[in-house]
Amino acid sequence: MEIWINPRCGKCRSALGVLDGAGVTYTVRRYLEDPPGVAELEQVLERLGLEPWDIARTDEQVAKDLGMKQWGREADDRARWLAAMAEHPILIQRPIITADDGHAVVARTPEAVKSVLP
Repeated sequence: MEIWINPRCGKCRSALGVLDGAGVTYTVRRYLEDPPGVAELEQVLERLGLEPWDIARTDEQVAKDLGMKQWGREADDRARWLAAMAEHPILIQRPIITADDGHAVVARTPEAVKSVLP
């Protein structure tokens, strides 16, 4: 499995602790340094069963500068959201875990992290 983290984020550190405690093997991706492109974001969103606005951090300053809270949330708006998130990965909610079985989760709680454990 892979976990997208920002090392400065407490929820990311907590998720890593749960994974370590479970003794599972995982890969860490510092997504601010190695950001996903639009195609990869689309794949992860499909695995999550979510839309881009569902995982957007709209309280970040860049989101405020872009006026994202006022953006549409329909199918025709997806490309705009995805492009912004690919250009500014700080807008992506964290941590995100993609499990080897195809399951993915926004792992902001210990229960969410545990839901992807084998």
